[in-house]
Amino acid sequence: MNREEALELLNEHVKTKNLNKHMLAVEACMRSLAGRLGENPDEWAIAGLLHDLDYDQTVNDFPRHGFVTEELLKDKGISPKIIDAIKAHTGHTPIVNNMDLALYAIDPVTGLIVAAGLMHPTKKLANVDVQFIMKRFKEKRFAAGANREQIRKCEGLGLALEEFVGICLAAMQGIAGELGL
Repeated sequence: MNREEALELLNEHVKTKNLNKHMLAVEACMRSLAGRLGENPDEWAIAGLLHDLDYDQTVNDFPRHGFVTEELLKDKGISPKIIDAIKAHTGHTPIVNNMDLALYAIDPVTGLIVAAGLMHPTKKLANVDVQFIMKRFKEKRFAAGANREQIRKCEGLGLALEEFVGICLAAMQGIAGELGL
């Protein structure tokens, strides 16, 4: 599946503007991190782009989150590795490789970065730096939904937390226009 086909699926199944932006942010971070780790950027990006494809359908039935996406993708020629990463990011299946772990850690960090951007006086990601985000990271009530322990799992990829945040921030800054930030 190529990006255009993935975007068609996203537009068909995701009706929430902010969820759409979140999925684009995760896609950008996954692509960038894959490049940094010597992995396949296109494959990782598709996993990021489609990771919450079923969210609107499963928001009130979290145990099905990821599994509905698996059903939606089963006849689309998607790599089983991508489907496994999508299911693993929910915590419903084990994390067994770097793609799984990256998606698991990236999912919440994008929310932290968006919240930092919105908190910044300019409301622009271009003006946010890693230090600003790390200061907010330590504030438990700031972006409380961004699970800090889940984000810290990036260390399992051989990355320091600050480096991981920097990679994701730069990726999101690269698509700031699409994110409205």
